Order: sequence, then structure tokens, then C-alpha cells
Amino acid sequence: MRLMSDATSTTTGDAPHLVFDRPLLRRRLERAARLGPEPFLLERAAEDMADRLAAVKRQFETAVDLGTPTPALARALAGQAAVGHLFRAAPLEAGLSAPGVVADEEALPFAAGSLDLVVSALSLQSVNDLPGVLAQVRRALKPDGLFLAALLGGGSLSELRQAFAIAESETTGGLSPRVAPFADVRDLGALLQRAGFALPVTDVDRVVVRYGSPFSLFSDLRCMGAANALLERRRVPLRRATLLRAAEVYTERFSDPDGRVRATFEIVFLSGWAPHESQQKPLRPGSAKMRLADALGALEVPLPPAGANKG
Repeated sequence: MRLMSDATSTTTGDAPHLVFDRPLLRRRLERAARLGPEPFLLERAAEDMADRLAAVKRQFETAVDLGTPTPALARALAGQAAVGHLFRAAPLEAGLSAPGVVADEEALPFAAGSLDLVVSALSLQSVNDLPGVLAQVRRALKPDGLFLAALLGGGSLSELRQAFAIAESETTGGLSPRVAPFADVRDLGALLQRAGFALPVTDVDRVVVRYGSPFSLFSDLRCMGAANALLERRRVPLRRATLLRAAEVYTERFSDPDGRVRATFEIVFLSGWAPHESQQKPLRPGSAKMRLADALGALEVPLPPAGANKG
């Protein structure tokens, strides 16, 4: 694996709109590491990604785990014979064992065409310039190299978003951002194409988790490092009245008959290949050698002449 002498962004055009306070996000992750990270969602994504990679009949000699906040994905891929050398590029030095490097997902330190595989689990939803990150990943991959990632999608924590919106409007007379604006699966597929990936694929795993109370969910989010790190967040402590009202609304609207409350997490899986001449390509228009009707064995019925009576 070759490192670039200076990590530079390949983003072009106007600077991206900043949504996340990235230094604060790292502090949130550091706190989660001290508290003891809550692993269930990350481990689910990592296991799914390992299964997907096992189905790819290819050898990936040089691979990078990009931004995954814990070693969960590296552990899940440890037994994969198809993966040769796996390096972690993690946001925190704590818990980062060799081979690994502390790196920011928005400024990748890898030389062009130096990687066979880039994987990432539940990290890229918190970058400010996702199109730029995807372009950098595409640049770092060798021809026919694979990118495989999982990130939180637009349906995640919709219940929490609604509960806080109602609670804040009632207790403060206004709203402030509380839950990150995660990207929609269709938008993510378009971003893969925009970054130049071939054969892009996206799909969604919707996970509904049940908690004894909203406060158990709040605790899990802190232990995931997923507490509010939005730049436009309100810079004053959350009012106790707002928090209690949000928990009350959450319980009223999103509880099951047994009293437990639901929380939805949407995991979007992305995959794309660095272009290579050996990959399948769509046929040119008009180049087909068989009509679709013939292939399907369908009987064609001619349309009546224009202006004919319908009877």
C-alpha cells in the first residue's frame, strides 16, 4: 500500500455545505470508546458485508477498512481467504493496532491506483463531502478494484426526529437540528455513478430495534458515538422539559402493546467497481440480434389503424 505524501481532496467545484462538526464527532467517538461502544448495529453491518464479499470470486491483495469506528469489520473479514493484507484507516488512534493509520475519511492518504478493495462500515454517513470521498476512493482503487460500504440511510431514527420536533415546538417555540439528515438510497446510487464507479449497486436493510424506554435508545446512541454533532445544533444544553416531553411523545406514538418502543435503523449497502475493460458493458442501441418478442415467445397483435372505431 502506497501513501500519498500529502492527503488532498479530489473534490471539484464549489466547497461542500458543511453539515457535521467533524472535531466534535471525533470527541463523541472517543467518549463512546471510553463508555464501551454499543456494537450490535455495526456488527450486523460487518457480518453482512463479510457475506457479500465472500460471494465475490476474486482475490483482493491490498485492502483498506476506511473509517469504521471499531475493529468490528476487520474482525469479520479476518477469515476471508480472498482478502490479503487489510489495513485500517480509522478516525481514532485508540484501539488502532498495526497495520493501521489514523486518517480522515475526507482526505484519504492513499496513492492513486494503489488499492484492490476499500470497505467501510457505518462511517461515511457523517462526512461533509460524500461525493468527494467517493471520488477519492475511486481514484485510490486499481482498475477492477471493488468498493463496498454500509452507511445509515434516510429512514434512520425517523421516530426520534418526530418526537424531538414536537417536543421542541411545544417547550421552546422553535426547532433545532437533532437528527442527522441521512442520504436516501436512490441518491447514494446516483453518487456512485457520479464518482465514476462501474456496475453500481445499492440496497437497504431496515432494522427495527425495541427498547424498554426512549432513554435506553438515548444511551445506545451515546455509546455508538452518534449523539448530535450537527454544526447547526443549538449551542445551549438541552432543556430537561424538552427531553422529558420528547420521551413522552416517543412513548405515545411509537410503542408496542407491551410498552416497548421502536427505533428504526436503515443500513444502506453500496458497491461499485473501478472501471476495467473486462467488465460487462451495456449493448449499443439497435445492436440486439433478437427481438424481445421472439425471446419471450410472445404473440404480437398489430395495433388498429389510427382513427379506427373501438366498436
